[in-house]
Amino acid sequence: MSNTVHDMGGMHGFGPVEPEANEPPFHAEWEGRVLAMQRAMGAAGLWTIDGGRASLEMLPPVEYLRSSYYRRWFLGLERRLLAHGLVAEDELAAGRSLRPGRALNRRLTLADVAKPPTRGNFARPAAAPARFKPGDTVRTRNINPPTHTRLPRYARSKTGTVEAVRGCHVFPDTAAIDAGENPQWLYTVVFAATELWGEAAEPGLTVSIEAFEPYLEPA
Repeated sequence: MSNTVHDMGGMHGFGPVEPEANEPPFHAEWEGRVLAMQRAMGAAGLWTIDGGRASLEMLPPVEYLRSSYYRRWFLGLERRLLAHGLVAEDELAAGRSLRPGRALNRRLTLADVAKPPTRGNFARPAAAPARFKPGDTVRTRNINPPTHTRLPRYARSKTGTVEAVRGCHVFPDTAAIDAGENPQWLYTVVFAATELWGEAAEPGLTVSIEAFEPYLEPA
């Protein structure tokens, strides 16, 4: 969640979310092909899940807003393929390969494709004890990173209460830019809606987020 247009939490002007009744998995055949390409290229192990998210977040704002869900996935994948030298701009323009491809570190087989996707385990040993405990009052830092972060804009520089300690995990902010796993403690932090959005917020409403330790300081 770098400071880009995708970070829409708490923003006005986009209207309500309107679920589509009996929504199909894909609205067009090409969307399924994009999902297949995502899975196939993910097997190469060239980027992290956070790097994948960052490639979508860094799309130009107009491109992001006018694109559907799977079109964003496609454009993000295109950016990653270019960055890792798997395709070149002239090949994208031509719609075909113009030179021998880069050798990858593994081959994707039909057996791999047949396996259902599994969620990765991002828990890691901690280098130090957790700084906070349930019940502690904390304040989120007012950060404005140029790259990926999991701290949304609406929850920056806000005071809340630690509800739970969720263990130590890979830190998305560094994993997204290939700067290492840098494991950090993760907390559930609860905020009053009025703290986030002012006195006009619904009375008694609370909002919780998962916040990594570098985002927090004692209040």
